[in-house]
Amino acid sequence: MVRFGKNGESQERRELLQSLKEMTLVQNGKHSNDNAAFQHVRDNIDNIERKNGINETDLIFLKGLMDSPVLKSLVKVQDRLEVKPPTLSPPETLASLNIHKDIYIRCNRSWNRDARELAEIINKPHFRALLDSHDQVADITENPNPNRKKEPPKLFPNGMTNDAIRMVGVRKKNGEPLGLTVQIDDNENLVIARIMEGGMIEKQGLLHVGDVILEVNGNQVKTPEDLQVEVAKSKDSVALKVGNANQYNETHASIMTNGSNVANGVTKKLTCYMRALFEYIPEDDSLLPCKEIGLPFDRGDILQIVDQRDPNWWQAKKVGADNRTGLIPSLELEERRKAYVSPENDFVHKISICGARISRKKKKIIYQSKSNCDFDKAELLLYEEVTRMPPFKRKTLVLIGTQGVGRRTLKNRLINSDPEKFAGVIPYTTRPQRVLEENGQTYWFNDREQMEEDIRNNKFLEYGEYNGHLYGTHLDSIRDVIKQGKMCILDCSPMSLKILHNSSEFLPYVIFIAAPGMEQLKSLYDISKSNSNLRYSSKNLTFDRQSSIRYSSRRARTLESLASLYEEEDLKRTLEDSASMQRTYDKYIDQVITNNDFDMTFREIIEALEALTTEHQWVPVNWIY
Repeated sequence: MVRFGKNGESQERRELLQSLKEMTLVQNGKHSNDNAAFQHVRDNIDNIERKNGINETDLIFLKGLMDSPVLKSLVKVQDRLEVKPPTLSPPETLASLNIHKDIYIRCNRSWNRDARELAEIINKPHFRALLDSHDQVADITENPNPNRKKEPPKLFPNGMTNDAIRMVGVRKKNGEPLGLTVQIDDNENLVIARIMEGGMIEKQGLLHVGDVILEVNGNQVKTPEDLQVEVAKSKDSVALKVGNANQYNETHASIMTNGSNVANGVTKKLTCYMRALFEYIPEDDSLLPCKEIGLPFDRGDILQIVDQRDPNWWQAKKVGADNRTGLIPSLELEERRKAYVSPENDFVHKISICGARISRKKKKIIYQSKSNCDFDKAELLLYEEVTRMPPFKRKTLVLIGTQGVGRRTLKNRLINSDPEKFAGVIPYTTRPQRVLEENGQTYWFNDREQMEEDIRNNKFLEYGEYNGHLYGTHLDSIRDVIKQGKMCILDCSPMSLKILHNSSEFLPYVIFIAAPGMEQLKSLYDISKSNSNLRYSSKNLTFDRQSSIRYSSRRARTLESLASLYEEEDLKRTLEDSASMQRTYDKYIDQVITNNDFDMTFREIIEALEALTTEHQWVPVNWIY
């Protein structure tokens, strides 16, 4: 800027303006091809001098700026762009980042060293930023939009803006977890993976699944271990700096109220009830992400499944216990775990001397209906979906147990106690009808061809062959008892429980009569022997002291010792068979009663049946829906 003093101001000003005019004339002669608009402004500067109110100093500065070589160069660039704009080749794709993600995943999972090195290179921030710039330029080229909104600058970590960062305060009790689990995503952010239902965080509704945790109490956290350390330092409350996740707009509570979740085209109910058919101890589970939020349960417990979106871990509550929500293994995870065979126990595959894996040829087994009980024993049942029903009367009562525990005695006692309420079934047989026997009194006599046809049509609950004759329990005989308004009492084989359990027609209540101790079992044998209901020994070896010619003879003592020995073996076998049967068919059993005394066992059965008419029941969902 040129400034003039008061003395001699007019003379110096006139000389300076004259020199500028001469310089302008010279330059106009050399650069006659300047921009027309630019030249028009320069030509009109002289006319501006004649107007009043114009500061001559500013006018001199403007003339000097117009004659600057830098400004002239800018004008030339503008002229060139207007005459012939640059032509850009069309972009190959507008989604370079998506292609980059696929390539990175494939290369990162490859065992090739070069591929893994390439994955490391293309995952660098500068490379991803370059692809992002390419996509933006390509989008502008393909879809020019003059009113395109400018995105705010990214001033915060993890690509978040000021509006995306928020502070969340969470109340905390000593020794109680926060009720969430975290994981590290592909961008190395600490992301909330799940929020436990019923916890303080879920009740507040301030955190969402997918939110990024940046700081805890002012300290930056990057790993789950850092988060655990900072939370452990807190006493009454925890202050979290959280970044919003754009792809998750719903809170955990709002997701739960939707009632269902669709994954892979299959709708999953988020809330249901399951009966646990195995025992679970979180402390012994090496796959559980956090031991503190695991939910222990026993066999037979009713679990309320509140969230099963995670394919490996479900969120559940134990019905009847405290209202705490914890993680339990999903059906898919537990099936894989039960089916896993460790290498040291794998007898199908072996390693040869050279290190090659040898696979032994597997034997193919063709399914046969007569061997279905063996396949049923191998069936893997972990959870059974149930529903809560108001009190109602069951249609059948099933008493199962090993031989010699008094099932038939209890069955006959129940029927004789109230014939108007309880009744048994009459079995079918192909045995010839004897003299004085009436059809339908002790047996329904049938020809073999008809009975075999009904067996093939699955009309029998159970059947067998004895001395060349078929015997069986027809399903129609059970239906006849139910139609009379009576409860049908069955002492069938445990292999028939699957048919009764999976049917909504018979609604069985299954009671397992467990074998008592050795002394009580001996008394049961004595009672059975006196009543001639059961055999005294499977060996049919009995000894009567009074029938011996010589009481103290060696033969008498030998027979007595052998009889007691066989009886001891039968008792032990009964105890073993009872425990094995209970383990195998525990999934179908509603109640277990140890038969220490017939009178006590009878009263417990009557009380259990009366409770069914006064208390709510958990029954399989296939009985209702």
